[in-house]
Amino acid sequence: MRKLGLFAAALLASASFAGLAQAATELQMWDHGAGSDVETKLITQVVDDFNKSQSDWVVKLEKFPQAAYNDSVTAGALANKLPDILDVDGPNMPNWAWSKYMQPLPIDEAALSKLLPGAVGKWQGKIYSVGLWDAACAIFARKSILDENGIRIPTLDKPWSGDEFTAVLKKLQATGKYDYPIDMGMAWKGEWYPYGFSPFMQSFGGDIVDRTTYKTAQKALNGEAAVKFGKWWQGIVKDKLTPGTSEDPATRDSGFVSGKFALSWNGNWAALGALEKFGKDMLFLPAPDFGTGSKIGAASWQFGVSAASKHPDGAAAFIKFALQDKYSTAFSDGIGVVPATVEAAKASKNYAPGGAMEVFYGLSTKQGLLRPVTPGYVVEAKVFEKAMADISNGADVQQTLDTAADEIDADIKKNNDYGH
Repeated sequence: MRKLGLFAAALLASASFAGLAQAATELQMWDHGAGSDVETKLITQVVDDFNKSQSDWVVKLEKFPQAAYNDSVTAGALANKLPDILDVDGPNMPNWAWSKYMQPLPIDEAALSKLLPGAVGKWQGKIYSVGLWDAACAIFARKSILDENGIRIPTLDKPWSGDEFTAVLKKLQATGKYDYPIDMGMAWKGEWYPYGFSPFMQSFGGDIVDRTTYKTAQKALNGEAAVKFGKWWQGIVKDKLTPGTSEDPATRDSGFVSGKFALSWNGNWAALGALEKFGKDMLFLPAPDFGTGSKIGAASWQFGVSAASKHPDGAAAFIKFALQDKYSTAFSDGIGVVPATVEAAKASKNYAPGGAMEVFYGLSTKQGLLRPVTPGYVVEAKVFEKAMADISNGADVQQTLDTAADEIDADIKKNNDYGH
């Protein structure tokens, strides 16, 4: 009888152990970083650490090339095959929420209070996504070149005015030492145009769409301020202050460090290479103020829960885990992004007080402006890109912006105001 009892107890223990072993529920996660070895290593580490930290959930990571990622998500949604956890580029989130690709994130907003504003994605008052980092643009410059030409070094509190900025470009052009005084990066296509260039329009006082209602682009995209911006934009290409849309992408990537350009309008992701080349001579300067304050784009890649997930609590548990400062710091050190919290910045190699890229944290905090927070943005961004390219190539500014505003309004109307 004793042997039978022991045997039964062993069976029970074995069954219990098997139950525990099977208790972990699998969560699928999609990520856009395939092709970047550093980014892949970093996100894989977060997933591995989470899986080892508890026994309720096991995250399985699938990576996609960034260029194909959004199409993959759209196809997955149509086929009802979305994973539990998605990463999403910040400005695309409202469209994915409106399209029911995503569900609100079950995380208390108070838990996100330390994050940069650009790292928290909201739509209609609800949080849908959060990120471990933000991105920021700056004017890349060399102190030696500015000093040599008697050019004032702008600060966050006192940036160059629009007129001062244009005068700086002409002064550098007059030296005859550079192919162009600044590279604005028109060789890059897609999201770079609204992310990199619309803040200049917004500093003039215009915008891609009227943010008070999000129901029209009239007067925002084609009003007096936007037209003034458009004429300035066209002028810097016409006056050969920057290369236009025919620029070779390779020149965009290497022109500043090779000395073809005195200045470059670029993002923090390019800063590590510039620092490696020029060291302490490198400066990252704030955007000019064209009248309504200096502005740069905000929001980068973030994590969210797909609408298809049957385990939003598990997906949220992973996202909360990933928000630890140490991971934000690791991504910052690895790929140069702006850490999402003050604590993560202080622990990082480049964003700590006195660090070579510390200024980017200040830029994100003081100048960051989200791209229009509307499902219609995915269309508006493409319309804006075409308009900016056409204007830089010599198209009539007012007519081009009128056409763009009409096209955006037609899309908004077709989609019943996108829920606004």
